[in-house]
Amino acid sequence: MANTLHFDLVSPERKLASVTATEVSIPAAAGDMTAMEGHEPTIATLRPGILRALTSEGVRAFAVTGGFAEITGSTVTVLAERATPVEELSGTLLDDLIDEARELAKVALADGRDDAEKLVNDMLALKTAAGH
Repeated sequence: MANTLHFDLVSPERKLASVTATEVSIPAAAGDMTAMEGHEPTIATLRPGILRALTSEGVRAFAVTGGFAEITGSTVTVLAERATPVEELSGTLLDDLIDEARELAKVALADGRDDAEKLVNDMLALKTAAGH
C-alpha cells in the first residue's frame, strides 16, 4: 500500500493493533482528527469515542475511553486507558462505563464538575456511535 503509516494501539490489558494503514481517525479531545502519511508530529489527548484505522483489509474500529495518540509522518501510536474492538462491545459494557462516569461526576469537586459532566456526555455519545 502506497502512502501508508504504521498504526499501533495498546491498552493496559493488551496490544490491540499493529498494522499498516492509510489513515487513522482519532477522537481527540480538541476534536476529531485524521492522521495520514506525512502528518505533522502531534501528540493528542483522546476523549471517549470510536478510533478507526483504514487498512488493506478494511476498517478496524475500536472504542476508546481516553489516553494519548502520538502521530509522526510515518506512525500513529495510541496508548488508550481502555480500548475494545467495536465488534466485542456490548450494551452492558457501555452501560457500566456510563455508570462509572456518572459516579465520578457525582463526587467531582466544583472546579472539575464541567469536565466530569463532559465525560458522561462523551460516554453516552460513544454508546450511540457504537450502535448500542
